[in-house]
Amino acid sequence: MTFVSQKVNSLPPYLFSVFHQKKKELEAQGIDVIDLGIGAPDLQTPSFIIDRLTEEARKSAHHKYSPYSGIQEFKEAVARFYKNYHGVSLNPETEILTLIGSKEGLANLIRAVVDPGDSVLLPDPGYPVYQSAVHLAYGNSIRLPLNPFNGYTPMYEKLSQEEIQNTKVMLLNYPSNPTGATVEYRTFLEAFTFAKKHGLCLAHDAAYSLVTFDGYKAPSLLEVPGAKDIAVEFGSLSKSFNMTGWRIGYVAGSPELIHAMSIIKSNTDTCQFIPIQQAGATALNSDFSTVKENNHIYEERLESILHVLKELNIQAEKPRGTFFVWAKVPNGYSSQTFAEKLLNEAGVIVTPGHAFGKGGEGYFRLSLCVPTDRLNEAVQRMKALDWEVTND
Repeated sequence: MTFVSQKVNSLPPYLFSVFHQKKKELEAQGIDVIDLGIGAPDLQTPSFIIDRLTEEARKSAHHKYSPYSGIQEFKEAVARFYKNYHGVSLNPETEILTLIGSKEGLANLIRAVVDPGDSVLLPDPGYPVYQSAVHLAYGNSIRLPLNPFNGYTPMYEKLSQEEIQNTKVMLLNYPSNPTGATVEYRTFLEAFTFAKKHGLCLAHDAAYSLVTFDGYKAPSLLEVPGAKDIAVEFGSLSKSFNMTGWRIGYVAGSPELIHAMSIIKSNTDTCQFIPIQQAGATALNSDFSTVKENNHIYEERLESILHVLKELNIQAEKPRGTFFVWAKVPNGYSSQTFAEKLLNEAGVIVTPGHAFGKGGEGYFRLSLCVPTDRLNEAVQRMKALDWEVTND
């Protein structure tokens, strides 16, 4: 007899928890493992953010429940950021909701919108948690193929009329995890036009919007006129301010969708610790100089790893965003066999591309979120391997 639901039992294990377990097993055997698989910044949270947290945490008045939708200071900081950075006006009361990270927010959006049997268009390749959220909401995931020859933009022409008719939500993610793909305003305009035509609500995961290089500035979906009628955009402080463990983010856009998500939140949590929200507001109100410094470090690491991959005849283009490298596996390998070879023979973890969907087969994702000396060590181990494929 089991007390666990069929829905939970049928959910595949979370990809990165599997890698973490394998890493622990190898380390227990005395193997030095370098983890380039997970995207968790290794850089420090800026001191001015920590200072605000510690200052506010000492005040007993803040040791109480937060308002369900988040404190006013944080929501106003989000609105100010959108106005200054994207030229988008938002009402903090009705068009912004504070989140315990964008991962939680995405799951709550799906639960707030999807009824059993509804379909959701998910980017392929894409972040595996999207599919998990749909699964747990008793929805159906429909792959939205992305074109690798056109910057991993959606190929709407690949969707059947039946797939479109049964769909309620479309989700996008730029800069993209895992591909690092970036887009211009035109891609969001096309997505909005498609969603509007087919009666879909549109969601954009913009967790990496501030992790950019070469002067690129990621546009916002909400810059499209009318987008707030049907769309929301998720933001996170995890990647841009190295605040992964703080669990603070937001969603902005459609008042109808924001309200629906607030109902889910008010029945399941009481929002984030108030001093963390205040520290988040301080981050968003800053001059973003620390973000630029972080991006410079990531870019230096990126240039180093791309040079080595080129020496190994592994194809990878320099992305304009995220701290990931999306590269083709060498000839003769699948995504899985390549990742296994690196792990078993070099003690280096990378994420096989097929873990991100059908469109990811033949690729692997490499994270730049390790200290530079460890990244260099991983590089040397990769170079020392024999990459010739034998047919034993």
